[in-house]
Amino acid sequence: MSIGKRIRWSLVAFVGYLLLYGPGARAGEPAFRWVYLQQNLQVTENLPKIEAVLRRAAKAGYNGVVLADYKLNILDRVPDHYFKNAARFQELCRELDLEIIPSVCSFGYSSGILAHDPNLAEALPVRQTPFVVHDDAARPEGGVTLVPGEFEERRGHTFSGWNFQDEPGSGTFADDAVRHGGQSSLRVENPSGTRGNRRVNKLVKVRPWSQYHASAWIRTAGFESAGSTRMFAMSPAGRVLSHSNLGVRRDQDWTEHHIVFNSMDNSEVRFYVGVWDCGGGKLWIDDVRLVEEPLVNLVRRPGCPLLVQDAGGQTNYVEGRDFAELRDPQLGTTPWKGEFDVYHQPPVLRLLPGSRIRDGQRLFVSYYHAVTIYDGQVPCSLSEPKVFEVVEDQVRRVAELFRPNTYFLSHDEIRVACWSEPERQSGRSAGQQLAANVRRCCEIIRQVNPKAGLCIWSDMFDPSHNAVKDFYLVNGDLAGSWQGLPQDMIIVNWNSGKPAESLPFFAQRGHVQVLAGYYDGPPERIRDWLAAGRNLNGIQGVMYTTWRGDFSHLEAFAEHAWRRPIAAAR
Repeated sequence: MSIGKRIRWSLVAFVGYLLLYGPGARAGEPAFRWVYLQQNLQVTENLPKIEAVLRRAAKAGYNGVVLADYKLNILDRVPDHYFKNAARFQELCRELDLEIIPSVCSFGYSSGILAHDPNLAEALPVRQTPFVVHDDAARPEGGVTLVPGEFEERRGHTFSGWNFQDEPGSGTFADDAVRHGGQSSLRVENPSGTRGNRRVNKLVKVRPWSQYHASAWIRTAGFESAGSTRMFAMSPAGRVLSHSNLGVRRDQDWTEHHIVFNSMDNSEVRFYVGVWDCGGGKLWIDDVRLVEEPLVNLVRRPGCPLLVQDAGGQTNYVEGRDFAELRDPQLGTTPWKGEFDVYHQPPVLRLLPGSRIRDGQRLFVSYYHAVTIYDGQVPCSLSEPKVFEVVEDQVRRVAELFRPNTYFLSHDEIRVACWSEPERQSGRSAGQQLAANVRRCCEIIRQVNPKAGLCIWSDMFDPSHNAVKDFYLVNGDLAGSWQGLPQDMIIVNWNSGKPAESLPFFAQRGHVQVLAGYYDGPPERIRDWLAAGRNLNGIQGVMYTTWRGDFSHLEAFAEHAWRRPIAAAR
């Protein structure tokens, strides 16, 4: 560590010491004692519930509330009564001496940014997909890889060409009686009572850097593992290419479920469908289909160009001259602006009068498309200039609303990143690009408030967590992302699974850390985590963190976190 960094760290440590042990602080009591509050202030009926929680929190000794309200992203379009409710919330926090720490910069879970423009979504590249022109429209030439009816071809319990996770007939069965189409379906159940994986897979050929749509019809009856029903593609190297949850219910009639994935640089993938950790009940799968289907969730922005060429690559056709403007009207609109569905009918590339493109001609189309992760998560671009225009507007509106002293940067679980043309051509790693993003966000906040305190989730800057190579669908290695964190950035650490690696890493870099505990589990676990960091500098806070809105353990968490202090903690 340089002399300058040592001096800065000494100042940080001294300030932390005064906060922790100075006037007004009790021995062993963390300086930062926060509650994570995901609430919509626009709903007036929420205010009494919020007040009850915050009064309990203040009584238990909490001194800050991290407000994660989606509406903070769209303050330019909320109704007038939102601001009245926000004023009531602010007055309550002032009465209870609770600092308001608003959440801004929604990178990772980006619907609040994408509500302003869904084309700011991070997108994967598709290269040279073949189309053929018929009747003034170009349609994809791509073939079908799997077709409905493949489950009809079988020998005994085994379907032709499919590999079974377990012995056919023990947990996976051919069912001629219950089917959606054709003669047979694949039935999944757990007759022995022993839980296990009940799935099938098949190696299929694909075109590299192409967009694929897979679908299956699924029926269930009292199926306990509905949430563990999956369909995805995996590369030969073991990289999962699709992560969307199917949304299968415990009891449902035949329902079609979808995934969309990019083949990336692979010419074959292993396609999986089935259930992981199968419980009781029954599930049927039928009419599985896998087809190359371009232009679903088509993204259009300068960093994600559209290119339409002839077969020889000699002519680049012009949008607005040779073909009509190509946009996906359903991009980022389901169920509302900023939210994306997994699959919908893609737009059609239509020719204009006088086009140089002729009927029967073969075209090659390159473009970028968004993908959903789990339950509709879509990250936005890390570098597109318009993203920062949106962020700056949001930060200024939040500053006018709450006049906060501290801002919470929501960089968290960024699962798709660094694919745009400028990013790929920059020569910078994914980690360097994320670091540049954080620096820019900090600049925006401190242009509004030069003395603002800053805090951020730990995971995308932690080499023992998500700052790694090939994280989900990130292009490249996120190592070095932590270089973008200013020295005074507070790390809200949620890597309780690896405290021996995570806590020292940030401590050695001179960061104050707040431990994000509880996570809807036993509240006493915070004691073990505090004990793991008791000999480290900078462990100065805890945060009661609930994703389910469960505040029933507020007092118990406080009891374990500071009312019974860990020996030698600091």
